[in-house]
Amino acid sequence: MDISSMRRYLIFAIVGPLFGGLLLLFARTVASGYWTETNWHEVVNFFVTFAGTLPYSYLFLVVQALMVGAIDDILLHVRKIRPLVRMLIVGAAGFAAGELLHGLRGPDSGVVQFILHGLSGFMPAMISSWLAHKYAEQPKASAST
Repeated sequence: MDISSMRRYLIFAIVGPLFGGLLLLFARTVASGYWTETNWHEVVNFFVTFAGTLPYSYLFLVVQALMVGAIDDILLHVRKIRPLVRMLIVGAAGFAAGELLHGLRGPDSGVVQFILHGLSGFMPAMISSWLAHKYAEQPKASAST
């Protein structure tokens, strides 16, 4: 494993659970009706709760993020797949993983919850794939004679 692959997995392991935990908490609060009357105190309480649950986000979401990072790493080696298409494929895999791992549980199941839980996997996967493309890939050496 070369250094660029290790950077790629590190980006997915750091960024994925951070944004995934934030979006998953947002999806859960939307499903519970927390945002019906939004005021400053509720927004502050949301971010305090997010800070308190952040270690658990890393504990439970790092495996999902690394699996999606492995898909991104595999697709990197397919030369015909451009970075934007790779990001979309990785985002679709993140959507499916987020929905299968977190959605369709309990009485709060429906179209809105399906989309929100899928987005809790889609957005971190897309952001991580974009950051990995921008910062982890080695620049291609030009073939000059």
